[in-house]
Amino acid sequence: MAIIECVNIGKIFQRNQALNNFSAFIEENKITGLIGRNGAGKTTLLKIIAGYLKPTSGEVKVFGHNPFNNLQVSANLIFIDEHMTFPESWHLEEIFDSIGLFYPNWNKELALRLLAYFSISPKQTHNSLSKGMRSTFHAIIGLAARSPLTIFDEPTTGMDAAVRKDFYRALLKDYVEHPRTILLSSHLLNEIENILEDILLIKNGTKCLHLPVTELKNYALGLRGKADALNQFLNGKEEFYRENFAPEQSFVVVKNDFSEAELRELKKAGISTAAVPTEDVCVYLTAQSKGGISDVFNRD
Repeated sequence: MAIIECVNIGKIFQRNQALNNFSAFIEENKITGLIGRNGAGKTTLLKIIAGYLKPTSGEVKVFGHNPFNNLQVSANLIFIDEHMTFPESWHLEEIFDSIGLFYPNWNKELALRLLAYFSISPKQTHNSLSKGMRSTFHAIIGLAARSPLTIFDEPTTGMDAAVRKDFYRALLKDYVEHPRTILLSSHLLNEIENILEDILLIKNGTKCLHLPVTELKNYALGLRGKADALNQFLNGKEEFYRENFAPEQSFVVVKNDFSEAELRELKKAGISTAAVPTEDVCVYLTAQSKGGISDVFNRD
């Protein structure tokens, strides 16, 4: 069952096309990673799903309803980002109490235990927290709310590596015990891929790909060998990245749709093959050129 339905979504800010004909369907009770470069449209998409923004064109439905200014959708959704604001004079525990009035699945006991684990006093005020502690506090709210749709927009900004790891562990543990639909945007795919089920990759406001993490791990293949030999095998293959190095040597990343017979022929031709890390696949797919930064220097 699709909890989120985006059909041909477009969003324009003045002259900037943040989203362009974007379509995707997010299934119930899955952790989906929203991956993309800065300016790709991730936050805009999440805010449209959360009902904070109206799309310029297209249609979005959350729980079968238009989410914009929809109280029914809001009651079943929580949006966590670094810009959350609360009354300056309130202690963190008071903020917890106010959240419990709106979210029926709110677990204050869990929230306080997580605060204690991360060495944050419930008597502190929100504006007294450091950037990393504030991100941790926001993440705790997202976990303890146990909302049917939980959206984390770059939730680990400012956290150190140890805190990020603990947050991911807590997220996965609580998700297993209390399944819900979770959207998690991040630049750190290598840190979160083990907790994700699906990856939604966005480039220049459009969907680049949307598939299970297990499929992404086998989506591309890296080939290394003599350029002439590689070119003979790459005719008609979808090429994502190419880097030339040493005399007549190349490294090429292509879509992994080779047959067993083709792989044997590659080996005979002296071409080595290797799996491509998922983070590198996403980098290559969202790059503006197939040679990346090397293209800048190879023009001299």
